[in-house]
Amino acid sequence: MVGWAIAVHGGAGVDPGLPVERQEEARRVLERCLRVGAAGLRAGLPAVDVVEMVVRELETDPVFNSGRGSALTRKSTVEMEASIMDGHGRRCGAVSGLTTVKNPVSLARLVMDRSPHSYLAFDGAEEFAREQGVEVVDNSYFITEESMSMLKRAKEANSIMYDYRVPAPGVDSASPGLEGAKVENGLLMNGLPISVYAPETVGCVVVDSNGWCAAATSTGGLMNKMSGRIGDSPLIGSGTYACGDCAVSCTGEGEAIIRSTLARDVAALVEYKGLSLQEAVDYAIKERLDEGMAGLIAVSRNGEVAYGFNTQGMFRGCATEDGFMEVSIW
Repeated sequence: MVGWAIAVHGGAGVDPGLPVERQEEARRVLERCLRVGAAGLRAGLPAVDVVEMVVRELETDPVFNSGRGSALTRKSTVEMEASIMDGHGRRCGAVSGLTTVKNPVSLARLVMDRSPHSYLAFDGAEEFAREQGVEVVDNSYFITEESMSMLKRAKEANSIMYDYRVPAPGVDSASPGLEGAKVENGLLMNGLPISVYAPETVGCVVVDSNGWCAAATSTGGLMNKMSGRIGDSPLIGSGTYACGDCAVSCTGEGEAIIRSTLARDVAALVEYKGLSLQEAVDYAIKERLDEGMAGLIAVSRNGEVAYGFNTQGMFRGCATEDGFMEVSIW
């Protein structure tokens, strides 16, 4: 028996000027979700049940970019994606292109448990959802006034918003690739100047009292993204990974996380190189992202919790069996 532990995140990349009330709102949501997860762990639920339960909570609250409150495509619609992985047997399930499923993470769980596949997307995923009787809603349920406002700003800037970021004021956004653009704040993501931040992807990692690890990640993706774009969150080994040693959930610039297979790299450093969990996280963030911006949370089978990010902040929190709990941004 080991001491259980849980960690959650609500996205990497936080504006230092984010209003205090928004910071406190995010903290309250994360703390509530930690308490939900901790209650499940105290009741003896396995890790995989707890990560699903917690991410469902995060998907239902519009504060973060998953489920209700998701980022919008160029067509002003929502296309959501999620994944879940049970380190006990390395079972996994993932979904992409969801437009009506209220809780994408639960459909990912059903892909894992009730289908012969690991990943379903778009029409096939929606059809499977109806076969399984999961709750579906109209696409308008997921769209908030804030999301519509963000999409309007992205379209005006002729830009995809990476983690809801848009080109800095004064940038000639009509220039192909924004070559030679003036970057007033010195920040770039995939070559784009960035200046405006807001929360994004959510995730949860858990180790239960049996030492079994699980991870789940869910997102609406990028604001003003092309229809059909798939990010790191549903990709096992990139945005989500769990094995006998640890569980990892990532957030940030999806394309960079995909290129670096970030979540699996953390697990491999623990498994093959014998690094501690925090050492593995630090190495992956520093050495594997190239110029990408991202963050991640992780737990080990021994009850360790680790964070890492190269953005100015990451919404995150953790709780452990000994009663410790914290929620942080910076």
